[in-house]
Amino acid sequence: MQATDTHDHHHHDTHTHDHDVPHDHRRENAQAWVRVMILVGLAVYFAYNIVTGNLSNYINERFAWLSYLAVLLFGVLGAVSLAAMRRGEHLHHDHEGHDHAHSPIGWGIIAITAAPLLLGVLIPSRPLGAESVDGNISISPLNYGAAALINKAPEQRTVLDWLRAFSFGTQPTEFDGQPADVVGFIYREPDFPADVFMVARFTVSCCVADASAIGVPVQWADADTLPEGGWVQVQGAFLAGDFSGQTTPILRAQTVADVPQPEHPYLYP
Repeated sequence: MQATDTHDHHHHDTHTHDHDVPHDHRRENAQAWVRVMILVGLAVYFAYNIVTGNLSNYINERFAWLSYLAVLLFGVLGAVSLAAMRRGEHLHHDHEGHDHAHSPIGWGIIAITAAPLLLGVLIPSRPLGAESVDGNISISPLNYGAAALINKAPEQRTVLDWLRAFSFGTQPTEFDGQPADVVGFIYREPDFPADVFMVARFTVSCCVADASAIGVPVQWADADTLPEGGWVQVQGAFLAGDFSGQTTPILRAQTVADVPQPEHPYLYP
C-alpha cells in the first residue's frame, strides 16, 4: 500500500514538471525568434546602406569592406541561429517533459543588441553640415600630409588639398594669383566681416565620430546674404590677407554658384 502511495506521489511531481516546461519553451522560443530577426535585420540594414550609398554618411570609404564583412557575418549568424532554433524545437517535441539544460540569452542583452538597428532605422541618415560646426573649424589642419598634391592642378584641388598646400608653404603670399575652383558649404560666424565667408567641408579619418570641419576663407561682396549651410561652387584666385588675426591666403571669389550637395560630401585625409 505504501509503495502505491509513493508511485502516485512521484507521478504527481512529474506532472507538475511537464506543466512548467511549455512555459519555459515558449519564452525561449520568443527570444530565439527575436534574436534571428535582429541578426537578419542588421545584415539587411548594412546591405541597404551599401546599395544606397548611405555608407559614406557614416565611415571613411576605405573602411567600406567592414560593412560587407558585417553583412556576411550577421547573415551567417542569423542563419545559424534559425537552424539552431529549428533543431531545438525538434528536440523539444521529441523529448517533451525531459529536463534540458537551457541558458537563454536574456531580454536585456537582446535589447542592447537591437539598439543600433533601431537607431539606424529611426534616425534619418544625413551628412554633417554647417549646423554641426559650432565654431570648431580649422584653416590649418595638422597631420594631413602632402600626398597626391604634386600632380594636382590648382583648379582640381579640394578645400582639403588647399589647406595641405598652405601648411607646406613657406609664406602665405606664395599662393597669390593661384586659381581655385572649390565646392563646399557656406559657414559664417557672427564676427566675420560682411564680405567674408568660409567654404567648408568635413573630413572623416575613420568614421563620422571623428569628423572635423575645415574651411578656406572667401571674400565675396554679398557674403552676409548667402544662406548658411548652402552648398556652393567658388571660383576665383588667392590673395594673402588678414583673417581672424593672422595673414593667410584668402580666396577672392569671382563667382559663387549654388550647387547640390555632392554625393559624397566628406573629404578623406
